[in-house]
This record gives sequence, C-alpha cells and structure tokens, in this order.
Amino acid sequence: MEKKKKKFEMPTAYTVLFLIIMAVAVLTWIIPAGEYQIDPDTGNFIAGSYAQIESRPQGLWDVFMAPVKGMIGDDTTGGAIEISLFILFIGGLLGIVNKTGAFDAGVASVIKSRKGKEKSLIPILMIIFAIGGTTFGLAEETLAFFPLLIPVMLAVGFDSVVAIAIPLIGSQIGCLASTVNPFSTGVASGMLGISPGEGLLSRIILLIILSAISIWYVYRYASKVEQDPKNSLLYDQREKDLERFKINMDDIEEISKKQKQVLTLFVLTFAILILGLVPWSTINPNWTIFETITEWFTNIPVLGTVLGQNMAPFGTWYFSEITMLMLVMSIVIAFFYGMNEKEFVSTFLEGAADFVGVAIVVAVAKGIQVVMNDGAITATILHWGEMGLENVSSSVFAVLAYIFYIPMSFLIPSTSGLAAATMGIIGPMGEFAGVSKDVIITAYQSASGWANLITPTSAIVMGAVTIAHTDLRVWFKFVGKLMIILFLVTAVYLGILAVL
Repeated sequence: MEKKKKKFEMPTAYTVLFLIIMAVAVLTWIIPAGEYQIDPDTGNFIAGSYAQIESRPQGLWDVFMAPVKGMIGDDTTGGAIEISLFILFIGGLLGIVNKTGAFDAGVASVIKSRKGKEKSLIPILMIIFAIGGTTFGLAEETLAFFPLLIPVMLAVGFDSVVAIAIPLIGSQIGCLASTVNPFSTGVASGMLGISPGEGLLSRIILLIILSAISIWYVYRYASKVEQDPKNSLLYDQREKDLERFKINMDDIEEISKKQKQVLTLFVLTFAILILGLVPWSTINPNWTIFETITEWFTNIPVLGTVLGQNMAPFGTWYFSEITMLMLVMSIVIAFFYGMNEKEFVSTFLEGAADFVGVAIVVAVAKGIQVVMNDGAITATILHWGEMGLENVSSSVFAVLAYIFYIPMSFLIPSTSGLAAATMGIIGPMGEFAGVSKDVIITAYQSASGWANLITPTSAIVMGAVTIAHTDLRVWFKFVGKLMIILFLVTAVYLGILAVL
C-alpha cells in the first residue's frame, strides 16, 4: 500500500524563532566577539569605536534561558515584560468591546444606512477598517464582515472580489501604515527604546496616501464591473454567487444606544493614547500645556492627592501609562455597557488569553537578541554593517530595510515576533547610515503590512478567498497591480522620509 506523502507545512512563529536562537548560538562560536563604546547621553553605539574582546560562546543552557531572559531581562538586556503586559491588557480591552458587539453592529449599521447608495460604502468602510488596522491591528476580526458584504456588493452589481477587498485591503493598509498599532509600532518602539509617538505624523501622512490609492483602486474596479459584469474576475460564477449569497437588509439589527456609547469610548481610548504618546514639548518647546494642566491638578488640595501625585502628563507616556489606560477604559466601557463584576473579569481575562501567544512570541523573539548580546556578537555584526554602509545614503538604507523586511515577513509572519527579533540589529545599523529609529520602524511595518496582503499563511487572506468561493490565483490577479503601486509609493516615501 502506497504511503501518502505528507504535505509540507510552515512551522509556527515560535519554532522558527527558536531555531533562529539556536543558529545564533552556533554563530557565537564562529563570529568574533566585540563591543562598542556607548554614548552616555543617548545610549547609542559610538561609530568607529568597535574593538574585539574575548570570545563568549553560548551553550544549550544559554539557548533555553534566552526566552526567559527575553521576558524578564537581566543586567545587560532589558526584558519584554512591559510590552507583553501591554499586549495582554489591550487583549482584555478588545475582549470587552467584542463582547458588546459594538464594532460589528456599527459596521452593519453603516451598511444598512447606505441602502441605495452602496457604492459609497467602498470609501467609508475602507476608511473604517484602515483606522482599525492602524490603531489596534484589526485583521482576522474582519472575517466576520465578508458574509455580510458579499451579498450586498453582488446585489448592487459588483462582485465578491470587491466585497473581500474592502475589509482585507482596508485593514491591511492600516497595518502597513500603523500609527499606534501595539503589535507592530508598539513592540518595535519598545525594542528600540523610543516612544510609539515618535514618527506618528509621518505615518499618518503615509496612511492617508496609501488609503487614498487603495480606495481609488477598488472603486475603479467596482465601477468597471458595474458597467459590464463581464469585467468581473468572477464572472463565470456570477449566477451561482447570486444564488449562493442572499441577504435581507431588514434582518440587520440597529445599533443600540449602549453600543454607540461603547464605540465612542473605544475611539476616545485611542485619542487619549495618541495624546499621551506624542512628545509635544519635544516637537515645540512652547507646547507645555499638558505639563501645566497636570501640575495644576496635582497641586489642588485633596483632589490632587486623590488623583495621585505621580500623574504623568500627556506627551511623556510610555508602556506603563498606556497599559494603565487599557485597564481603565476596559472598566469604563464595561460600566457603561452594564456588565457586572464577574462578567467583566471573565471577559477581560478571556480577551487577554487570546493574546497570550503574542505576548510570549515577543519574549521568544527577544531571546535572539539576548543570545547575540551575551555572546558579544551584536557589536561585531553592527561593525560589519557600519563598514558596509560607509558609502550608502540614508535614503538607500531606508529602502533596503524595507526590502529586507518583505521576505522576513513571510519567514516570521508574527509582526510582534519580527520586530522583537530584528530591531536590535536593524535599528542601530540604521543610525550608522543616518536613518532615525522611527523611520526604520515605518520601513519594517510597511513591509509586514504589504506582505500580509498576499501571504498564503495569512488567516485573513485565506479566509477571504474561501468565503468568496474563489482562490489565491484570482486574488493575486486582482491585487497584483496595487501591490506594485504600494511598493513603489512606499519605497519613495521612505527614501524621502530618511533625509528629512
């Protein structure tokens, strides 16, 4: 009897990262150890100060200790604990919001309110999904909207491709141009020791540019299908789709008053997050209004003591403060929605549990940097990079970093894991080329978001084509030209950003 050949499956991000840790440990036996002098004011390596030191080969003990050190840190390497804790708390917040059904009801309400004007749903919904992607990493959650959008788009003369493109492209453009997405911008910023607010304005501009291009692209295709159904990539199955997907718009429930309050509070959460993270006084020394307000509050008798004397003003927040914000707003949203104490705690913990894997992958990825630092090969690799980058302009390096991260995004599909695994090297290397850390972060997350539009390992891509009863070939044919446009526009933008 002939044995069936096992189909190759890509290992999980945890396995890939642990294999990299083992490979790096082997490299500590081969690559010479070295160190740079550290600038006491900035904490950065001083260019040209590299010197070799005694070898520090890492063994099996060090390999298995690396993820542990990666989480808690040690005397030489900061841990990922505050990043992982933030991820768990935002998971709790999202669990509370999802429990209320507010986001789903909000989108469904928009669809129902645009009855007779369905074409306007394309820009409206793509903007909503992009905002979700850029703020809290909206991705797989969009799968719930495909069965709702497909019959609506078919009924008005479009096709299933338009329906899956709206949430898929919208959300992933948001992730590509992440502004405060905790799973990409947040983790990467934490690894480089900067505030997620640094580079925020440039990422907002990129988000606007790429969103406009993507909306135009989807709208243009939808218009062609509307004019002549034969222009549809799924024309051959159109009759089957019309029969397969049916919806009664009257079945869509109206969004409740409580759900509207939840959405308002959820939006307010990210507005406060941005206010807290943007370094206002650094942008303009005269922008000290938040410091003044905070000082005034803390000096009010009794009230100042009740509020707390250690309040951090907006503009100085970091992971501890935004983690606290997630907890506070979870409680506020639960209160307004009417959750009791037991329901709140169980829902918050369930939401956090959904992100335990993400929190752990950050620690495992951080273990790569632990082994490199303990083996003293980080400085040597940076030294090689420094020598190789002597004649490379900052613009060229920014684009090269972007290109580097595209295949890396396929190898390590976890955005958090990819950031934790690579930022310790690429960030300092960028500084040698005169590229600021926030530009490196933009290059990394742009590549990750770009790859997630087409990668077969993405749950949202595979889920979308499966629900639409099509395949990757059709999706690639539709999105191919857009991918080229997005790549070129982003590369040019990064090149310009690097020299500003």
